[in-house]
Amino acid sequence: MPTILIIEDEAKMRRLLELNLGDDGFKTLSTGDAEAGLELLASEPVHLVLTDLKLPGMSGLEFLHKAKEQDAALPVVVMTAFGSVETAVEAMKAGASDYVLKPFSLAEIRVVVHKELDNSRLREENRSLREALGQKYSHPNIVARSPKMQEVLATVERVAPTNSTVLLGGESGVGKDLIARAIHEKSRRASGPFVKINATAIPENLLESELFGFERGAFTGATTSKPGKFELADKGTLFLDEIGDVPPATQVKLLRVLQEREFERLGGTRTIKVDVRLLAATNRDLREALEQGTFREDLYYRLNVVPIDIAPLRERKEDIPDLANLFLQRFAKESGRDSASHVRGITLAAMQLLLAHYWPGNVRELQNVIERACALAAGPELDAKDIQLDVPRRSQAGANDRFLPEGLTLDQWEDEMIREALKRANGNKSQAARLLGLSRNALRYRLSKIGIEDGEGTE
Repeated sequence: MPTILIIEDEAKMRRLLELNLGDDGFKTLSTGDAEAGLELLASEPVHLVLTDLKLPGMSGLEFLHKAKEQDAALPVVVMTAFGSVETAVEAMKAGASDYVLKPFSLAEIRVVVHKELDNSRLREENRSLREALGQKYSHPNIVARSPKMQEVLATVERVAPTNSTVLLGGESGVGKDLIARAIHEKSRRASGPFVKINATAIPENLLESELFGFERGAFTGATTSKPGKFELADKGTLFLDEIGDVPPATQVKLLRVLQEREFERLGGTRTIKVDVRLLAATNRDLREALEQGTFREDLYYRLNVVPIDIAPLRERKEDIPDLANLFLQRFAKESGRDSASHVRGITLAAMQLLLAHYWPGNVRELQNVIERACALAAGPELDAKDIQLDVPRRSQAGANDRFLPEGLTLDQWEDEMIREALKRANGNKSQAARLLGLSRNALRYRLSKIGIEDGEGTE
């Protein structure tokens, strides 16, 4: 069984944690100060550290930095008083896996420890992810011929059996809802409900009542009580789409549910406990929202346990033929024609047209194009003349007034220029920065926005 190191200067609390975690079969090591904790780390194999932030001598934050220097992958859970949330967030930035606020229940500690050990095993498996991509992963209704989508499905296979919160990122239309459903269907909660809610589809003043429910008389028109999405998703999965648009007041209640797994209905006093796994999705850069102060930092770190970024369609064009044929089969049957006149294929010229398009609307745009083509096609195959692509309207003065290439937004054009600079510099980041007229730090920021790790390539 895993070994857990407990660093807590209060002897009674330290002993309670030892007994409680020991009951779960864990081996425990314990000490009252960080200096002794570092010695134990150096002398014995430890799978997880549970440490207070306020310690005599070396602080818990200093211990965290030194522990991460010894083993960057070691999960560290920090304990802190309720009034020191800022310190806990600072610890998360320094590499802590999670935090719990004092006073806490022993049951909460056990849940957090089990979750972080699960996550640790997941991260260990993901180290060999690229080697494992030789194996083909599949899921109904998800096309994954491209390496990028194979990587997404490989991560789904690993994260689905855990209870970890997953944050799905990617542009609108890439299929985040399909990935969320795949995680649910491959999880131990597959027999439970899968409840979806889109934060942008509900007025801001109604979102809280939709999530947490309301009691009779909570507001004008509330003639009966109604359960919220969290209650409906009990023992299952809640998929919260466009979480970046959740208002600040609701973010506070979301954070509480993630931390304590309990809440009250709007207008109610009874505390409701739920067992819900949260999957969240966004097409926004939440790090930018953090800088702007529109998204809570502590909630971000609670959500971003396992991030999965889904590449736009233009970066995985290997998937376009299979996607086009999948949609063709679906819409040919729904077109209302008799079986003899069903559209049965796509000509090479039409497929080349699809492959050459930039797809700003991603998979959703491709689906719409194929549906329209199936409805209007004159023959048994979709030809180039049947493919009607949406392109930006030219200005009245003519094409010479257009700055950007056809079909590109400014952000998309910038991303392409960065990729081209890296290609010309053979992956050398410093040289690419000079080609673009950027500082090294400015290029690093832009690379992170388009999902290229700064460690890839050379200096």
